[in-house]
Amino acid sequence: MITITNTTGMQLQQAVQNVFVQLAETISQLSAHQYAQPCKTLNNATVGQHVRHAIELFQCLEQGYESGLVNYEKRKRDLLIETDNKLASSILNQLYKELNKENKALQLDSMYDDTSDEIVSVSTNYHREIIYNLEHTIHHMALIRIGVKEVSTIELPADFGVASSTMRYRKNVHSNIHTA
Repeated sequence: MITITNTTGMQLQQAVQNVFVQLAETISQLSAHQYAQPCKTLNNATVGQHVRHAIELFQCLEQGYESGLVNYEKRKRDLLIETDNKLASSILNQLYKELNKENKALQLDSMYDDTSDEIVSVSTNYHREIIYNLEHTIHHMALIRIGVKEVSTIELPADFGVASSTMRYRKNVHSNIHTA
């Protein structure tokens, strides 16, 4: 059995903070129109829709913590978050501060078949779900990068939307090329 320490929780909170600050700073540079503008390269989705999706997964986790039951499919889908970049930035800047709870067992419920109401339940834990949501957010940030480039001229950091494992891999490959 793996023991997850309080240090792990603090590391996860810091990792989420780093990503959320980067995302909040980026969307704060967009106009309200750019934030909510459909992007052809994203199949007419908006930057705001991707930001809302990432935020709401973390909100679902926080809401399900007390009961021990998380169901990401039951998220609110708040249109204000996807159309108001100032509100989204504010939520991002507040949300990571709430991720300091003790790790505990959770049940994750989902339905994977749109022709059935059968719920699939799996055991998980709070820290595992933070990791999942963080990686999911980074994946959406890669899509947000595409949308931001379509609707604006904002220069994004090189690591925006890139997983930390990919950054480590690239550094390793790059350093091996120079030492060969």
